[in-house]
This record gives sequence, C-alpha cells and structure tokens, in this order.
Amino acid sequence: MALGAVENIGRLPELRKKLLWTFAILGAFRIGVHIPVPGVDPQALAAFFDSVSNSLVGLFNMFSGGGLERFSIFALGIMPYISASIIMQLLQVVSPELKRLAKEEGAAGRKKITQYTRYGTVLITIIQGFALAVGLETMPAAAGVVGVVIDPGWTFRLVTVITLVAGTILIMWLGEQITEKGIGNGISLIIFAGIVAAIPGATSRYFTTAVAEGTNIVIVIGLILFMAAVLCAIVFVERGQRRIPIHYAKRLMGRRMVGGQNTHLPLRLNTAGVIPPIFASSLLLFPATLTMFSGSFPWLNDVAAMFSANDTILYNVFFVGLIIFFCFFYTAIVFDPKDIAENLKNQGGFIPGIRPGGKTKDYINTVLTRLTLWGSLYISAVCVLPVILSSFFGPTITFGGTSLLIMVGVAMDFMGRLESYLISRQYEGLMQKGKIKGRA
Repeated sequence: MALGAVENIGRLPELRKKLLWTFAILGAFRIGVHIPVPGVDPQALAAFFDSVSNSLVGLFNMFSGGGLERFSIFALGIMPYISASIIMQLLQVVSPELKRLAKEEGAAGRKKITQYTRYGTVLITIIQGFALAVGLETMPAAAGVVGVVIDPGWTFRLVTVITLVAGTILIMWLGEQITEKGIGNGISLIIFAGIVAAIPGATSRYFTTAVAEGTNIVIVIGLILFMAAVLCAIVFVERGQRRIPIHYAKRLMGRRMVGGQNTHLPLRLNTAGVIPPIFASSLLLFPATLTMFSGSFPWLNDVAAMFSANDTILYNVFFVGLIIFFCFFYTAIVFDPKDIAENLKNQGGFIPGIRPGGKTKDYINTVLTRLTLWGSLYISAVCVLPVILSSFFGPTITFGGTSLLIMVGVAMDFMGRLESYLISRQYEGLMQKGKIKGRA
C-alpha cells in the first residue's frame, strides 16, 4: 500500500466522512453485542455455550459476533436476513412472478424484492427468537446447566422475541446505513466486524490450550505462519478469473457505426462464495443442535454423536461432499448461462469460434462447470485444513476456514471500493502498481 494513498484519503473530506460513518456504525454494532436481553443469568449462559461449541448454535454465535453467547439484543445477528435473502433467491428460480420482478421491473422490482426480504427477516427472527427462548428454558434438563433463565414463562418468551426482533431490524438498518452513506456492503462489513472481534479471544484460547497440553512452541509458531500463508493463498485464488473473450460486431445505428469492441466475460473460480460451507455446516450440526433441546430420542443422539466432532473422518467426508454439492447448486441459481448467451446475442456479441445462442450457452456452461469443480475443491480444502493441522500438530484451531473466506472476501471488496473511489477522484490508488484487478 502506498503511503501517498493513505494521505489522499485524508485529503478527500467526502471519503473521510464516509469512512468515519462506517466505523461509527460498526462501533455501535459492537456496543449492542454487549447489551443483554433481560431475564438470563450470564454465568449459566457462559457454561451452556462451553458445552455446545460444536453445534449449530456455535455457528450462529460466530455470525452474531459473539452476541449469541452473551444473549444480547443482537443475539441472532444478521443470520435471519441472510436466510431470508437466500430464500428469496431460491424463490426467484421457481416463481415466475418474482423472477419477473427481479429482471423486468428494474429498480421498482428490486425494491419490492428487498421489502419482501425484510418481511421474511422479521418472520424468521420471530420463529428463531421463540425457539431460542423455549430452548433456553429447557436447558437444565437437556444440557445439565442450571438456571439459564431466571424466571421462565410466557413473559420471558414475549420479551425475548420482541427484543431480538428489534435487534435484528436495527442491525438491518445499520447495514443499510453503511451501504448508503459509508464505504462497502454494510451487511458484509457487520459480519466481518464480528469475526475480527473474535480473533483475539480465539488466539488467546489457542495459546492457552497449547501451553496446557505442552505443545512445542516451534509447532505453534509454525502453524500460525502456515495459516498466514493460507490467507495469502486465499487472496490469490479469490482474485482469479477465467476471462472468456467477447467480440461485438459492427452495426449501423442511424448514421453512426457502433460496435466492433473486444471485451471479456469474467468467470470467478469461486462463484458461490461462502454460502456452500455455511449450508454444509448448518446441515451437519443440525442433529447436534436438536439434541440440546430434546434428549429423549436415542436414535437422534446416535446421529448427533456421529457429527458432533469435526475432527472425525466421517464428518469431514460428509462436509466436503455437501460443500461440493452446494457449490454446484448455488452457482446454478446465481449464474444462468442461458441468460448470458441471450443477452450477448441481442447485443451483437459473440465468443470467437462459437456460434451465438445455444452453442454459446453450452460453451459457457462447460467452462463454468469446470471452474465450479475446482472452486469447490478449493473451498473444501480451506475449510478442512485447520482440522487436519490441529489433529496432526497441536491443539484445536478454533478459527475455521469459513471465517477466513468471509474475511478475505469482505476485505477485498472493501479495498476495491476504496480504490475505485480514489481513482475516480484522480488520486493515487491504494496499491502502488495501480488499480486492483482480478488475476487472469
């Protein structure tokens, strides 16, 4: 990063204001994480979370930035909004009306989709909040934790649901404020802030465990350096693109000759992002989560025992298989080669050596399938690598591959937006060699 680029940020009052606004909103989010919901004993709750770190609750706690383990007003974090957004994307595939809104209605249609997503977020929050309140009341029988809820009953459930709904709506609003008045995608930055805030605690626990188990300090330092190298490798791969050349034929519009341009269609190696490991983790941890609330089904306990520890071969085989499946599934939802081929044909564009229309669709689909396969293997390797390293060389690395993928993706997006803002004002970019570009 060039030193002059940092100075340029201070020279632009508008950019400085956007950055200060972004950091202020993120600070408000971190303050809200520490405001507890009434009626819960924090010490009993901490003991409960120590016993369920390998469940779906632990995954939700990561996305809430630690708000769930404190049972704060932001306990559910932004997960209900993410779930509602994914559901809306899936519904656009099966519902012609929603697909028409998204593609043909323009800004008005997208505004309606956003409104439906907000309604879905509130509904999901109500369901999850009520289930969480009832689940905490049953904790003494299920997990051996005494007195998590001070005064169980409908009053506690109602207060909990109202508080969590208000907290989730507030997080949604904070994210939208960052997107509109700050720099970057607000929802992504809120998730990023929660993960980054957990790094010091996770690092401290790792060193404490390593010292308690008598792990060689050389191995510990070597693992940390290796994970740093993995972080650099993730940045390298995430910037990778497969650029399909596109040519536009010359055509006469009025009295002007237009077209004749050469460009490319960039296809990312990791088109699905972090959605596949999130879905895969949720499915594998779901049986373990159910057993926390009902211990009266022996078969369910047996199934949960198979997937309760992420260092077993069976768990990781299923984990990798689900990641590969969801990579193909989600890529098929968010990227439609048929639409790309039709748009190119309508605009007079073509791929050299490929006929427009169906042949172009088949070619793009073939390239995308190959990329998705390698991308799914890459995501799988990143997600299971910390477990493999921990099982061979030392104590458990509590910081998983999913967190690394999210951090790298959000950080690269943030730097790209900052870079574009500086260059658009004719200032030197963040990188000395100029604009951040995808790696071909």
